[in-house]
Amino acid sequence: MRRINLWLEENTGLTAAFYHDLFYTVGVVLVLWLLSRLLLWTIFRREKDLRKQYQWRKFTNYAVTGLSILLLSNIWFNGFESIATFLGLLSAGLVLALREPLLSMTGWLYILWKRPFRIGDRVQVGDTIGDVIDIQLFQFTLNEIRGWVDADQATGRVVNVPNARLFTVSQANYNYGFPFVWHEIPVCITFESNWQKAKEILEEVTKRHAEQLSEVAVQQVKRQSQRHLIFYEDLKPKLYTTVRENGIQLTMRYLCGIMRRRQSSHLIWEEVLTQFLSAPDIQFAYPTTRFYQGSPGQDTEPPSPAI
Repeated sequence: MRRINLWLEENTGLTAAFYHDLFYTVGVVLVLWLLSRLLLWTIFRREKDLRKQYQWRKFTNYAVTGLSILLLSNIWFNGFESIATFLGLLSAGLVLALREPLLSMTGWLYILWKRPFRIGDRVQVGDTIGDVIDIQLFQFTLNEIRGWVDADQATGRVVNVPNARLFTVSQANYNYGFPFVWHEIPVCITFESNWQKAKEILEEVTKRHAEQLSEVAVQQVKRQSQRHLIFYEDLKPKLYTTVRENGIQLTMRYLCGIMRRRQSSHLIWEEVLTQFLSAPDIQFAYPTTRFYQGSPGQDTEPPSPAI
């Protein structure tokens, strides 16, 4: 073995210690890779849920990466005291040169610790809205909705958002603490319309297309909401009446599944149009201009102001 070491030093210029460290490095990487593959294979045999498989895969990758860094640093830097000294010397320069990546890494830790959102949640970060499909060390990925699409449906684009943005812009989570969203559809009819009849029609339509929650489901939703100090006394559909400049506005408010807001609005509007068209005493209101003209021979000049 000694002769081999001397031969390697003479022919390559590298010390035997370097080759020992390289051998241990290859061994550590190989063992950790095999352990991660074995762990995932065991989990995937028992867990068939794709989302949970994805979460386990991400957790395993993070754990193996962190463990590899610790073990390899111990091999190449001769102990953790040298690591601390080395990191202390580089910290000031790294903070200045890698400010954005460090902020993104801090944002990643914030996501893991505080859980502002998870895979599958629908979120809005600044002006970007989408469903979270991936969370990485420096960025998270959204399947974008809205954009140029006039509804809560996908645009076909995938948006990568740096984790650092979590500290500079506001975020909204559609799923946090409450599995539904409140949706409102305003309908405006003329003052001459039979608004009581229109109200009865809209109430029936709203009840048919709102989320149908059993009493047990209602209690579960309330308990889950109250954990985050969100209080809803009544989850039933409501209809509100308001007077506008051009008519009477009847607003339908109801619970809707996060992924079916556009579909429920589509079904409600089709039924409302059908019902109102068959009712001659109900007319939709829209901006109009009315002109009044005097009868023949009648002075249409405006009266002169009194002096």
